[in-house]
Amino acid sequence: MAQTMVLKGDLELRARIRPLAESHDAEWVNVARDLDTWPGAREAARRRIHRDAGAQARKLYSPTVLADERDRETLRELAASGIPVRIAATPLLQGTVFIDRRTMILADPGPRASYALDHRHRTYTMSAEPSLVSGAYALFEAAWESATDLAAFLDPDRPRIDAQGRTVLYALGSGMTDVAAARELGMSLRTYRRRVAELLVALNAESRFQAGMRAGVWGLFRG
Repeated sequence: MAQTMVLKGDLELRARIRPLAESHDAEWVNVARDLDTWPGAREAARRRIHRDAGAQARKLYSPTVLADERDRETLRELAASGIPVRIAATPLLQGTVFIDRRTMILADPGPRASYALDHRHRTYTMSAEPSLVSGAYALFEAAWESATDLAAFLDPDRPRIDAQGRTVLYALGSGMTDVAAARELGMSLRTYRRRVAELLVALNAESRFQAGMRAGVWGLFRG
């Protein structure tokens, strides 16, 4: 098989994946913009039927996947089945599947509407080139580490901290003095301390240490 090839349509994609799915202990990593990125993903998730059910599996989604209440419930059920699900800190531009860290499949990053209109016309790029796969997998790991666990993301009690608030949280955890942190963030000392006070209130914390602990539990450092 060529190291890199273009697959045209969902039927060709399934035909190429089928032999790879025969190994029940392989690692399957799925990166998707939503439940339409990969063919049959929504239906399979709702039936809790996954070819990676017995394998090591992780699923990373773009925040847009949570726009629909039915899809949110689908993801809750998916996570309840034992598969780790996280929401990326920023929108994902392209869907990717990694199989045992040796094979990578990229979904055509075209307009979302094209996915829903005709799956036969989708295209995918499949590669087993070690340098490409390992490089892309490293990018996935970075995105995974900065993502938030689904349950924490959907927690109704989870405080909503803006981007500047998260930079202040990072500064609190860095051990820098207030003066150094304010200078690093380009704020006045007064503004920095005001933002710290606001975070303590938002996190219902009595100390900076407690604020950091609660931020960690809620995954706020990850967006």
